[in-house]
Formats: sequence, C-alpha cells, structure tokens
Amino acid sequence: MVTIFEDFLAAADAAVELIGARAVAERWGEPSALAGFTIGGLAAHLGWQVQSGRLALAAPRPEPGAVVTPLLEHYARAAWVGAGLDAPVNLGIRDAGEERAKAGAGEQARLTALAREEAAKLLASGEVEPETVIAMPWVEGRAMTAADVLTTRLMELLVHGDDLAVSLGVATPEYAESAYATVNDLLLRVSARRHGSLAVLRTLSRAERAPETIAAF
Repeated sequence: MVTIFEDFLAAADAAVELIGARAVAERWGEPSALAGFTIGGLAAHLGWQVQSGRLALAAPRPEPGAVVTPLLEHYARAAWVGAGLDAPVNLGIRDAGEERAKAGAGEQARLTALAREEAAKLLASGEVEPETVIAMPWVEGRAMTAADVLTTRLMELLVHGDDLAVSLGVATPEYAESAYATVNDLLLRVSARRHGSLAVLRTLSRAERAPETIAAF
C-alpha cells in the first residue's frame, strides 16, 4: 500500500485509541489544551478528520477535466489559516466539534473506528490511487488528488492527536517517521508561504535572528 495511505490509516488507529480512552470519557466536558475546545469537542474534531477522510474517498468523482487544486493552494485559499481565535470561521470549527461531542465519547469512538475501517476497505480496493482526483465534500467545488486530501487529514490527525494527549496529560501517540516527514514538510511550506523562506531559515538555524513566530496556522 502507498505510504500516505498507510500513514493515514495508522494515524486513524491512534485517533480511535485516544478517543476511546477512559480518561477522555471521564473528562469529556472539561476544557482542553486547545483554547475554546472542551476535551469532548477536541476529541470529536479529531475523530472528524478520520470521518471526513472516509467521506472524501467515498464521494462521487468530479467530472473529467475538473480543476485540481494543489495542496499549498488549498491552504492559501483556506479562510481559517491565519485567522484569529475568535474569527467566525474558527468559531464555526469549534462549534461543529462541540455539536458532534453531544453524541458522547462512546459514539464518537464508534463512528471514528467505523470510518477507519471503511476507509481501509476503499484504499485496499485498488479503486483509489494517489493521483486519483476526488471531491472534497466539506469544500464545495474543490477537487484534489487522493494523496493530497489524505495529507490534509494526516496533518490534522497528528496536530490534534498531540493536542488531545496534552489535554489529558498522557504521551502523544507514536506516529511513523514518514508521517512526521509528510506533515512537517507541509507545515514548513505553509509557513514559508505565510512568513517567507528567510524567516523559516533563520528560525531553524539562527536563534538570535529568528522572528517571533513562523507558525504555519
């Protein structure tokens, strides 16, 4: 199986395990380490990354000749990138997570596990290749390659998996080095686009000349 497919499924496994942890259910309504999210809302948002990945893989294919959005362009066009914590787009993201959390910890764990298994079947079927063009159900009219769509999900799974683990005071799940390489490469490129390549260079090589932040988002 292609590496990005394997890494997505492995990260999905980690999400299922984390969401299903007893501590998550016990602290469902408590604040998380991510401002504005309860632990339950954050767990539901983490699970959504698996569920939305499955939705994209199963969605009807775009018409032949559909314009394919490159990975970096996807983030350049995303309203939430660089938006403030209380910007409407980010409030909407948090509200959606909290709404999903109302189903409870057990249901979120079940839905995420089911989505993971269905995604695995789709990826093993041979019908989806890395360059297969698929529609993104949560962004109307946008088409991307399967590899790029799953890269967006993988980034979310690693970042929010860490957020949830920190919220619980437990170890961050262990992810494959290939998963980290994919996500870190994406974050560096988004950061360079936002802050400039020189800012990234200085931050990684010269602490005395590093800017205040090169956060990708």
